[in-house]
Amino acid sequence: MTQTKLPIWTKSFLFISLSNFFLFLTFYALLTTLPIFVTDDLQGTEAQAGLIVTLFLLSAILVRPFSGKLLEDFGKKKMLLISLLLFMLTTFVYVAATSFYLLLALRFFHGIWFAIATTAAGAIAADIIPDSRRGEGLGYFAMSMNLAVVAGPFLALSLLNWISFSTLFIVLGALLAGALLFTSFVAAPVVKEPSKRKKITLHDLFEMNALPIALVGSLLAFTYSSVISYISIYTKSIGLLEAASFFFAVFAVAMLISRPFVGRIFDSRGPSIVIYPSLGLFALGLFTLSMTTSSFMLLLSATLIGLGYGSLVPCFQTLAIQSAAHHRSGHATATFFTLFDIGIATGSYVLGIVVSLVGYQPLYFIMGLFVFVVMYLYNTMNRKRLAHLNSRSTVHSS
Repeated sequence: MTQTKLPIWTKSFLFISLSNFFLFLTFYALLTTLPIFVTDDLQGTEAQAGLIVTLFLLSAILVRPFSGKLLEDFGKKKMLLISLLLFMLTTFVYVAATSFYLLLALRFFHGIWFAIATTAAGAIAADIIPDSRRGEGLGYFAMSMNLAVVAGPFLALSLLNWISFSTLFIVLGALLAGALLFTSFVAAPVVKEPSKRKKITLHDLFEMNALPIALVGSLLAFTYSSVISYISIYTKSIGLLEAASFFFAVFAVAMLISRPFVGRIFDSRGPSIVIYPSLGLFALGLFTLSMTTSSFMLLLSATLIGLGYGSLVPCFQTLAIQSAAHHRSGHATATFFTLFDIGIATGSYVLGIVVSLVGYQPLYFIMGLFVFVVMYLYNTMNRKRLAHLNSRSTVHSS
């Protein structure tokens, strides 16, 4: 008797993916253009432009642990609608940002709603996807973020050739209105939850079962921060800045091509058969980047990093969600992305010190070696996970 394969691409899954795409498109569009806005329109310094990015991440990191509790108490769809609405309104208010300190306050406020919205969207997607196809489904869902990495900066930088920053903020706000509309059509499953406690505990902020894989994911994010933070400066120093504009496009294409196969293999044959080769490809991409002397080598490294790193994030996120009870999917998602954001933020700062001491090419070589540390820690965590699963199955069978 053949088992019916439950569908992933339902109407609700399509709408939550589109909503997530517009949310991340706005995020990446602002991430790329606000530093220019600070230096050109507000006459700020490069350091102030960097602070705009850092403060946004800081507020997201501070709020994300509480987002799982908010989703549990008020409902995932309701919190997604509220956070998207406030994220959209804040985007419109950027039009009135005539001073650096007002913009700084807006960025902190913006980060709060970004943390809640992304946690809610990821948790809803995890609930919609059939359990037996969660690895594949979350891989498809992650494509909405991968496409936004390319589409956001491309759209924003292209529009700025024709329109002002004020008009750009209005356009991005309108796109977020589209995200709100799509979310309203999502039929989010109602997951039965245990009785709520009034007192907030550590259990309300973090999913302890998801912490081991979230810590591994944090170190992965730390490593990847070397790419997103310094690739433009590195390529400029070796005379490949023009080719660098294609780096993330190639990176995204590599992710999109591999994503359907990776998700299916994850679900049918387990996580390790995907994760170990992906870590190897990520390390190889960083080694190639450290030795880059031509456009071909730069884009080859983008392909390898896209195939490797691009496969790892949805795999780790899936493991985090699978480690928790079904009603704790919001907490598991919040825990994973809290530590992931910390990895990116910490890496951007710490690796800036490292690169000032050793230079860019040694930095990427060191990061390639660091991936093997991540591999060792994943292997240790995975052995404990499998031992725990085996002990549970033994208890149930007896």
